[in-house]
Amino acid sequence: MTKLSRDIAGPCLVPGGSVVAIGAFDGLHRGHQALFAQVQRRARSLGCAAAVVTFEPLPRTYFSAEPLPRLSSVREKLLGFAAADFGQVHMLRFNAGLAAMSARDFVQRVLVERVAAKEVWVGADFRFGHKREGDVALLRELGEKAGFAGCVMPAILLDGARVSASRVRQLLGAGDFAAATALLGRPFVIEGKVEYGNQLGRTLGFPTANIHLRERVSPVQGIFAVRVGLGESECSWPGVASLGVRPTVNQVSRPLLEAHLFDFEGDLYGRRMAVEFVAKLRDEQKFDDLDALKAQMDHDARSAREILGMNPVLARA
Repeated sequence: MTKLSRDIAGPCLVPGGSVVAIGAFDGLHRGHQALFAQVQRRARSLGCAAAVVTFEPLPRTYFSAEPLPRLSSVREKLLGFAAADFGQVHMLRFNAGLAAMSARDFVQRVLVERVAAKEVWVGADFRFGHKREGDVALLRELGEKAGFAGCVMPAILLDGARVSASRVRQLLGAGDFAAATALLGRPFVIEGKVEYGNQLGRTLGFPTANIHLRERVSPVQGIFAVRVGLGESECSWPGVASLGVRPTVNQVSRPLLEAHLFDFEGDLYGRRMAVEFVAKLRDEQKFDDLDALKAQMDHDARSAREILGMNPVLARA
């Protein structure tokens, strides 16, 4: 079972000591997965716990004046940590106090006092402390004095380039889902609980299951062929989805994910749904009227069915 803590102050979370992975870990891509595997190996070797120190909101989001896209929700990150068999996750609230904390205080208060680190594993570009004053060299220096080893995980390369969250975001934004899948080690998915909408899609012959993204900014927008998973099931149900602000009807101020499941009958409200993005069909656009919108939706459905290996003739004409 994974234990979650949020506060800097408090008693030691792992009195027997820990091997620690530190990072933002947005997307939990193949580079993160390799780091987690190394931390688990070292924890077993040293006979202590494997722990994660991470941050929410993401530091880059905290310092940015503009909303920034992210690859995974907090829930998805926690599920990923649990799947990687971490018993302790220290998810620090990234706020003004943490942003102002010196690198030395971070080492003492978090790595020494809270997680009793024996080894701390980071990426080569790791920075920490007020105004990013700390780097790997300082981590090693402070660790030697505090009694832990600062360790660097070699970069994971794919096609000669480093696997990184920023590279995944670029690929998703360009609609290259196959390349993004290779870096993530799995398809890109957005999941959430299905909520009520205004049921406009139903009146147009395309009832949709809606996920409100709220504060989360998605790296993808537009119209897509998708596969959908319901509850704990794999993403296997074919469909077509829209992610955006619905410019024709202008009824949402924040992006909304709407998925139409082909040939599905049943009530999805309140159920968890995961949407896997298979291919981008087009960008969002504003239509002159609902008839023009419906005609385009019919075309999108036929295109999605064909991409997903279904008979496009079965789409609504």
